[in-house]
Amino acid sequence: MSLVQSVDNVALLPAYLAAGTAVLVLLADLLVGRAGATVAVACAGVVATGVGAVVVGAAGTRRTFCAGADCSWVFDGRAALVAGVFALLTLGVLGLSGPLLRGGPTPVGEYCFLLACSMTGGVVLGAAGDLITLIVALETLTLPLYVLVGLRRGSLASAEAAVTFFVVSVVATTVTLLGAALLYAATGGLHLGRLGGLLADAPDLPLIPAAVALLVLGLAFKVAAVPFHAWAPATYDGAPLPVAAYLSTASKLGGVVALLAVVQRALPAEVTGPVLALLAVFTMTVGNLVALRQRRAVRLLAWSSVAQAGYILAPLGVLALAAGRVDDVRAGAYAAVVAYAVFFVVVELAAFAALVALRPAGADGGTLADLRGVARRRPWAGAAFALALVGLAGLPPGLAGLFAKVTVVRALLDGGAGWLALVVALNAVIGLAYYLRIAATLYADPTPLPAAPTHPGESAALTPSGESAVTPPAGPAVAPGVGSGRVAWPVTVALTGATALAVVIGFAPQWVLDLASR
Repeated sequence: MSLVQSVDNVALLPAYLAAGTAVLVLLADLLVGRAGATVAVACAGVVATGVGAVVVGAAGTRRTFCAGADCSWVFDGRAALVAGVFALLTLGVLGLSGPLLRGGPTPVGEYCFLLACSMTGGVVLGAAGDLITLIVALETLTLPLYVLVGLRRGSLASAEAAVTFFVVSVVATTVTLLGAALLYAATGGLHLGRLGGLLADAPDLPLIPAAVALLVLGLAFKVAAVPFHAWAPATYDGAPLPVAAYLSTASKLGGVVALLAVVQRALPAEVTGPVLALLAVFTMTVGNLVALRQRRAVRLLAWSSVAQAGYILAPLGVLALAAGRVDDVRAGAYAAVVAYAVFFVVVELAAFAALVALRPAGADGGTLADLRGVARRRPWAGAAFALALVGLAGLPPGLAGLFAKVTVVRALLDGGAGWLALVVALNAVIGLAYYLRIAATLYADPTPLPAAPTHPGESAALTPSGESAVTPPAGPAVAPGVGSGRVAWPVTVALTGATALAVVIGFAPQWVLDLASR
């Protein structure tokens, strides 16, 4: 019998393409030394990764690195969907990063390399078949983000955000690894498919509940679920806007995929179900209530994403009930989690893309007052932002967000968790308050100038003593916090693509559900 294990290189093709993109970006930056060429290589590699994932996934389930029936790499329809979404998110963030990279202090080669490395972790994460591969992929997704968050040189907020993210993420990883180590000590297995049977047959050891709790809570940090959420608002607000967009979408998607993998295939439902139900309730409620008080745009979107994490986790709450452990109900709940996560990250990317388009190049997200009336001056970007906000609220014409909420509620009702469906509905109503408030602010009357001009070509201002002082004209009046120049074309392309994709999946939600259920 041969001891050499055969490797299915076709199954590994998406991971090869993603990792190859990172290497090619470094070579392009070293050999060519032009920012445009480096970004072009990164975009081409990201597109190739997405196409490769779709092609491999369409051919059916492929497995490799197997020991008997246990495989460390399982690339199926859901893995292809996850890899494709990560590629789309990375491509969108590269587009949003155009103004940040053009002539700024941010090193283009390192920036694109870190994004490509993070994308590689996301691609591997969707196909991970054992705990080692899962945790390594999740850390490959997360580690480059520590540096990306702190790339706003000279910004104290950016440095604080990077340190906060690093410390919290290291603690979360330690907790996750400890849970995985305890599971291995109790069962002797690491493959996700095998762990489920081993835990069912294992004796009633106090070690197992502790291991399950540590693993679930460690992954809850990555999803920014309450009470493990405090790092998210500060980190998002301190990071550059494109990096905040990636954190709010790709990083959260990675945490959801990892959590779903261990819950669906390894951990006992009677233990994880009640914990996830409570996490979902607290997460959506705290996220929505705190979002009502926010005055900064990125912090509001950050707290909104915390609430959205609660909606994503809600279908897993049906596992707390016996009716929710029927095979069909469980399959529907798992599909609802993946589908909602996909709907959310697409609409969230559109929201951040619109915010980047409405803010000056290289600026942070600003305050809500800075966005007052911007849709009157930039109608297309304002309309895209309003559509994304309405979608996040779950209202038409944002059909993607509407179907996402319906998918979650239907999964909860099918599992007999009517009380949890009611909590989701009540929180959705609370979310309307701040989503619609931002949308109304976009179309409100702009803030008037302090005083009327006293002479042609001059304007009046008040001195600290209250007397009128005449100041010379300073060019066209621009609302505070709103850029006066044209939007960079990469941002326009990213915004158009994200909005169009949100509209398309809103009209074809069943396609996402079908892929999520495979």
